[in-house]
Amino acid sequence: MMIRLDKYLADMGIGTRSRIKKEIRSGQVIVNGKPICRPELKINTDQDEVLFQGEPVTYEEYEYYMLNKPAGVISAASDRQETTVVDLIKDRKRDDLFPVGRLDKDTEGLLIITNNGELAHRLLSPKKHVDKVYFAKVKGIVTEDDIECFAQGLDIGDEKPTLPAELVICSSDEISGILLTIREGRFHQVKRMFQAVGKEVVYLKRLRMGPVTLDDSLKPGEYRRLTEEEVDRLCSQERKP
Repeated sequence: MMIRLDKYLADMGIGTRSRIKKEIRSGQVIVNGKPICRPELKINTDQDEVLFQGEPVTYEEYEYYMLNKPAGVISAASDRQETTVVDLIKDRKRDDLFPVGRLDKDTEGLLIITNNGELAHRLLSPKKHVDKVYFAKVKGIVTEDDIECFAQGLDIGDEKPTLPAELVICSSDEISGILLTIREGRFHQVKRMFQAVGKEVVYLKRLRMGPVTLDDSLKPGEYRRLTEEEVDRLCSQERKP
């Protein structure tokens, strides 16, 4: 990919375009062994070697992270008052990252953080029916009748009932433990589905999205880059009709 030198460096988090232009003109950037003073110079991101103040700057068009979202953090790219999930990604290169979908502020678990908008759009498209698996603690005894109701789809107050969902009971008591697989992403959907059967979600954690499962070695607030295999699986999911 061909890209302007100043944009190349800005995309990699070196600074603002205006600051970078000054740095380039002052001789702080070397391309393929030669000092460059022209911010508009076109760079081949696959071939050219770029040094900024003597340090190599490798271009990455896309970044992909798996975050174990903690409670109390909002699913947004930026916010003036609240800590966001992107704020937690400390060693990111790019400044255009965002979460793929949303988890409620009090919900924990898997979030994919990237800057690949096309991938995100396809993973979130209602037409794709991408699996999202949650573990929840529910106030009330979950029953076989609830399993059947979830399998048929529920009226949660929207224009249409939910798509059929797979409910698995892990434990059934005053506080029940369940696994739930849904293929939509409506507002507060899991909580509203249980409200529809007279129960209340008191804890919610997402375990899987499509082909990517939360790494159980990640504590809340921790993250890692997705592996090449995980990215390939996501992109394969993306291309499914």
